[in-house]
Amino acid sequence: MHEQRRFELAHALAVAKSRQDVPAALRLLHPDMVLETPAFGTTSRGLAENEKALRRFFASFPDYDVVLHGHANNGDTLVCWGTARLTMTGNRFGAVPNGERAEIPVFIQFTFKDDLIAGERFFFDLATLCAQSGVSTDAVQQRLFPAIAGGDAA
Repeated sequence: MHEQRRFELAHALAVAKSRQDVPAALRLLHPDMVLETPAFGTTSRGLAENEKALRRFFASFPDYDVVLHGHANNGDTLVCWGTARLTMTGNRFGAVPNGERAEIPVFIQFTFKDDLIAGERFFFDLATLCAQSGVSTDAVQQRLFPAIAGGDAA
């Protein structure tokens, strides 16, 4: 698959997610799709888990919007960088946010298979999101990573 096609798929996914259009996003994903979000400590495998993850994400960030500013390709992997704008809602993360829209830099690594997106690793700084959302990073980390936050060694 050529670099231009890879970027077209990544851009189409960014547009679909910015519209919170889960069916359109899923059409771009390989059946074996793996979505990793290290800041949240989550991994979703397959279309059913990815659909659930997207719906949960959009429930927490209903105005999510991402703009890709650039990309690089090494033949196997496409890396994009850009800016996400989103408002944290609810108390899913163990704290009540301030309702302000956050603007955070993002870095996204994509892999592909059968002319579809087969992997996405979505990187951002959790502390930046928390600070702009008016929530304690410690409280959010305790909710997301209770074993680590509690000091348990696993």
